[in-house]
Amino acid sequence: MNNSKAAGHGVAQSDPPRNPVALFISDLHLQASLPLTAAAFLRFLDQHALRAQRLYLLGDFFEYWAGDDDIETPFNRQMVDAIRAVADAGVQVFWIAGNRDFLASDRFAKAAGLTLLSDPHVVTLAGQTLTLAHGDAQCTDDVAYMAFRAQVRDPAWQQTFLAMPLAQRKAIIEGVRQGSQAAQKEKSSEIMDVNPQAIAKLFADTGSALLIHGHTHRSARHVLEDETGVKVRYVLPDWEMDTTPPRGGWIALGADGLLSRFDHQGNLLDSPR
Repeated sequence: MNNSKAAGHGVAQSDPPRNPVALFISDLHLQASLPLTAAAFLRFLDQHALRAQRLYLLGDFFEYWAGDDDIETPFNRQMVDAIRAVADAGVQVFWIAGNRDFLASDRFAKAAGLTLLSDPHVVTLAGQTLTLAHGDAQCTDDVAYMAFRAQVRDPAWQQTFLAMPLAQRKAIIEGVRQGSQAAQKEKSSEIMDVNPQAIAKLFADTGSALLIHGHTHRSARHVLEDETGVKVRYVLPDWEMDTTPPRGGWIALGADGLLSRFDHQGNLLDSPR
């Protein structure tokens, strides 16, 4: 990895690349009760994703996913079919599970025409090696959440949970969501952010100098420098069009290897230098 080149990422093009190598989004939290957010995502697919070679969905695509037998819920089916249309048009679509939709599995992937990836995932595109993650696994200061994460990611727990009737699963998830919202009010913003040592370890373990993740809803570009060189960490925004002001956005990787950040309207956020 050329670290000087990595440090230049965020030196963005003045316009979105016409045929980007890849687009990266996360934390859409799609649900029927937020129709403006869903409509914005569908516009993103039509106006931007169809131009890309690859589309990476990096977690919390849905507000929750109770299991692949929930595909036929009308809203879920609409979103799955929209992704499938992009895949059928020739765009390679990839998925990393988030803390809200980690139960998405093979049936979902087949229906949506996408490839499930492990977290983290390392890929080389346009001459750059990138590490992709949802980001929740690096929030190690939140001890209670990390214990919960370990429990629900356990295959035995998932097997037991998925054996329950769908309506029962949804009721349990709703209760967990309400409890999580209440707990977050008692936690500091620092605890709910990624841990610097966990990020450093992720860079070291993957050997990459570029990281893209979501989860924290703190859209930013962080430049880190240590004895091994320069590292750049991109944080994707969450999407919320049903509030004021609306928010959302994505990252594009051009054929020249440059990463650029855009808001939900396609406005460039990183200025050329």
